[in-house]
Amino acid sequence: MIQTERIVSPMSNEGRNTYVVEHLTNALLELLNEKPIHDISISELVEQAGVGRASFYRNYECKEDILKHLLNEKTAEWGNKWNENSGTPLSEHIRVMLKHFEANRSFYKLLNDRGLIYLLKDIILSFFGPKPEHDMISAYSSAFAAYVLYGWIDTWFQRGMKESADEIADMFKAQDL
Repeated sequence: MIQTERIVSPMSNEGRNTYVVEHLTNALLELLNEKPIHDISISELVEQAGVGRASFYRNYECKEDILKHLLNEKTAEWGNKWNENSGTPLSEHIRVMLKHFEANRSFYKLLNDRGLIYLLKDIILSFFGPKPEHDMISAYSSAFAAYVLYGWIDTWFQRGMKESADEIADMFKAQDL
């Protein structure tokens, strides 16, 4: 038997997966700048990303999952602040979140322009919505506040984010929710 030198990739499985996820994410954002998500095929996406089709399905079930993953990464910063400062007034948590949206305006504008801002709802509900341990009143109050907040954010995006994050946060605080 003839032995040949085997070339082993210097990148770990984790490194390869990170590479795939980053390239799929960047490719999807580039394509979303050109057309709606429903007009982007998986074949076109993986070709743009320079990865195999199997790599897409190993990481995601659908194209929206890429955006959900990216949203989770982007919102982790204010999510961590939320968890670290549980005694901070809700209005200040909302202000931090709104400033995040303002700082990432182009990304959220793209989501809004492509009709994908609804993907943000689950994240808002996870932070501000009802929790299993809530009693009845707390659960309904949290649900009310979370959906109102989502409505405000959606309206802010629809209006082109004309108001500053501080203005929106102050208006929300003035509602005494």
